Order: sequence, then C-alpha cells, then structure tokens
Amino acid sequence: MLRPGGDPAVRARVEATLANGEACWCPLVQLELWNGARGQRERRVLREFARTLPELPLDDAVWNESYDLARRARASGVTVPATGVTILACARRYGVDIETADSDFELLASIG
Repeated sequence: MLRPGGDPAVRARVEATLANGEACWCPLVQLELWNGARGQRERRVLREFARTLPELPLDDAVWNESYDLARRARASGVTVPATGVTILACARRYGVDIETADSDFELLASIG
C-alpha cells in the first residue's frame, strides 16, 4: 500500500479501510512496516498512522493464542513466520479482519 508501484487492488482495499475508519494495527504490523519503510513519504505516512490508528495491544491472550496457533500450524505441516502467527492471533483476539496480500495468512486460515 505504501509503495507507489504497489498492487492497485491492495492499495484500494487498504485505502477503503482507512477511509471508513475500520483500520487499526498492532505493534508487529508497525514494526514490519517501519522495517520496510523507504523514503520520506513512506515515513510520513507511517507517522500519520501512528498518530491516528488505534493500536491493538499484544496482551497475554494474544500470546497464548499465538502459541496455540503455532503448535497447530506445525502439527498440520504449515510453517509461517512467527510475526504472521502473532498478527493473526491478535486479529482473532480483537475480532478484526486482516487486510493483506500475504499468502501466509491463507495458510494459517486453512488450519483454523
């Protein structure tokens, strides 16, 4: 969404979520976005997000769901980064959808 040459469909979905006030993020999403930020424009957008988007805390319930989800994923033969596991656990904890183009979340969804 931040990249000028990024996928227009992803950009449109994210912009719609931002415009209708449904967007939020958690610390791991922030970390991933800041880690990949390039240039002043992207950093400016992320600072604006930090100022305006609600943050979903990574509380004990999120961590416990993360551990359980990671165990079930491994038992099902699904290997994804721990950040993805934790982001999905956070979304489940707070009952929010994830807007992503990352196939790791599709793999995780397949295990329940």
